[in-house]
This record gives sequence, C-alpha cells and structure tokens, in this order.
Amino acid sequence: MNKTMKPIALFMALLGGYGLFAQDRHLDNYRQPDKNGINVFESPKDTVSTFNGVKVRIGGAFALQYQALDNENSGITPIKEVGYNFNLATANLDLDVALHDGVNLHLRTYLSSRHHHEPYVKGGYLQIDKLDFIEEGFLSDVMKNATVKIGHMENNYGDAHFRRSDNAQTLFNPFVGNLIMDAFTTEVGAEVYYKTESGFLGMLGFSNGKLNQKVVKTGSNTGGAAFLAKLGYDKQINTDLRFRLTGSLYNTGYAPSVYLYNADRAGSRYYDIMQNATAANDDFRSGRFNPDFTNKITAVMINPFVKYGGLEFFGTVEMTSGRSMAESERRKTQQYAGELVYRFGKSENLYVGGRYNTVDAELMGGDEVTINRLQAGAGWFMTKNILMKAEYVNQTYNDYAVGSILDEGAFKGVMVEAVISF
Repeated sequence: MNKTMKPIALFMALLGGYGLFAQDRHLDNYRQPDKNGINVFESPKDTVSTFNGVKVRIGGAFALQYQALDNENSGITPIKEVGYNFNLATANLDLDVALHDGVNLHLRTYLSSRHHHEPYVKGGYLQIDKLDFIEEGFLSDVMKNATVKIGHMENNYGDAHFRRSDNAQTLFNPFVGNLIMDAFTTEVGAEVYYKTESGFLGMLGFSNGKLNQKVVKTGSNTGGAAFLAKLGYDKQINTDLRFRLTGSLYNTGYAPSVYLYNADRAGSRYYDIMQNATAANDDFRSGRFNPDFTNKITAVMINPFVKYGGLEFFGTVEMTSGRSMAESERRKTQQYAGELVYRFGKSENLYVGGRYNTVDAELMGGDEVTINRLQAGAGWFMTKNILMKAEYVNQTYNDYAVGSILDEGAFKGVMVEAVISF
C-alpha cells in the first residue's frame, strides 16, 4: 500500500469504527469542533464533572478550496502564472481523551497539508482542571478557577489564533485566509490560566522557544526560552451583548531560531501566489508576511471582541520587534486588522462579513513596506458540522524595491471553501 493510501485507509477504518460504535462525545472543559465552538477562545472552565472512566473522542476535519485568483507585479522579475482550479484537500485527525476527572489529553495530526502531503503530528497537550489525581479535593479552591496546560502545543499568544484556520479545521474562521502576519507556533512548554466569575482572566506561560526540537548546541547553547502572558476581561453582559478585551505578550531572549511568524506548516490558503516563475519548490507561505525575526522577539497583541445579537466585531492590534542573528539592531513591524461579521438566519446559520488587514514593516535591508488586504466573505452552515464559505480577496504590496518579486505586487479574486468538522 503506497504512502498516500495508508492514511486514507486508516482514516476510513476509524470512521467505520465511529459508525459502528456510538460515542459519548461529551468531554468536560472542551471547545467543540463544530459550530458550537465559534467565538470560544480558551477552553471553557466548568467544574461540573461528567467523568465516569477513560473516554476517547475521535474527531477530524476536512477542507477543500476552489481558487480563482489573479496575480501581478512590475514584471521585472517574472512571477508564476496561476489559473482557476482546486487546491490540495487537507485533513486533520483529532484524538481527545478524558484520562481522569479534570484531566484531558488533546492530540492533533495533520493527515494532509500543503507542506506535508503525508501525516505528521501538529502537537498535543495535557489539560489539567482538577488535581484529584493527587488527592481528592486537593487545592480545589484554587483549581475552581485555574487550568494548567503542558505539552508540545500551540502557544496562546493573542486571540487571533482562536479564529484562524488550522490546516483542515477552518470552521472557526469566517474567511478563507488568515491574517497577513500570521502569529502561530508550537513549542514545548506550560501555561497556567486563572479565570474569575466576574470575567477577568490571566495566563502565564513558558516555552523553550523552539519549533523544531533538538539538543544539539548552537554555539555554547542548546536554545533559549520564551515567556508568554495574557490579561483580559470576557463577560456576557446580558442576553444580547458580550464583550471581551485581551492583551498578550510573547518575549524571547536569546534563541537561535524563533518561528512565531514562520511556523505554520499547513501553509497559506492562497496557493502559488507571488512566487518566482523559476522557483522549483512551492513557497507554502505565499500571500503571508514574515518579518524574519529569528532572535530576541518582543510581540504584543491586543484583541477587542464585541458581539451584539448577530453582529460581531473582532480586532487585532499587533506591535512586534526583533532581529535576525546577522543583525545588531532591532526592527519593528505593526499589524492592524478589523473584521465585522453579521450572523443571521435560523440559529445564525448564515453570515456575511468583511475584514481589512494592513502590515507596516521595516525589512532587513532597511526598506519600509506596506501590505494591505481586503476580504469580503459569506458563509452557510448546512449543518453544525458542514460549512460552505466564499471570499473575495484583494491584496497589494507597496514600496518594495525595484526588481523585487513583490515590486508593484498584487493579487485578487475569489476563493470558495468547503469545510467538515466533527
């Protein structure tokens, strides 16, 4: 059996088992992967326990896009021509396990992604909401509001990553593409959360600052560390109004290679856009911007979220600075994004929305550039597990050096995406 057929056969076997043996799919303190998980940020904290033994929840997601984009630049450096057709279908496999009362395990495997056509593990973590495995009732007054996450996992920097597409899990994203400067990384570490009934929340975390784990020394070090923090307020004010505001920090000292804006191996949703015509390999980050900060990053993200009835606003203000190992001075980059979405129909199963996203950056050579993107989208939840969505996107590159692949660069057109998540 070839490499392509093996993961397909495995997943079909899992689905067969899923159909033959009904699952009790409820887990405590768990973000649902379907429509019920929209506008859920950190995992909910519910002290009511339903644990009655080890339980395994098998889930997954599929996504497929039809791409109809056109791209252009100054023509000095030719770019690849793109046509209209389907992209590679992507798939995720999720295993969520209730191991003990208040202890859950999450593991996500990318069965197929833009960078890896073969399966590989994205990451996983242990989520601890009770310490009863030490002694029944141990620190129960503290754990009533506290949660601990430990693993090789997606860092909780900012709120935008809760609404982004994660390979095939694109149901939480009302649009097709993620932000231009897409903050996402998986590192070995731990995070401690504390939430109050009044709506205040805080998080402190540490990681080893590495996407690719290794013990080989770079110079006299095997690596550095990253510090994470989040402080915010999230409250359902009344039946119609919800308000959330958070500020987040990601900071590293020495680190031989930091991947905060360069870690997503699932790749951009805009395939083969703005790539050199002679390039032999696909740049799976096409359409995104990486500031090339590989050492000593300080990044701050502020995210307001307001939902009134079916109307919701989500914003991103991000200020980041850092340098590469070859630079002595730090550079700065700013990103701003605002999206307005209106959900309507039976159980808000329809929506329309728009997002404006801009990045201002100083490049390694000293040039100051700007990237602007406008997205307009619409979606239809056929069921709580099936979503059809469409997006018009228009992205422009400004002030790039003459002869650069992005000199007078632009792409625009329509994307249509089908999503299944369960």
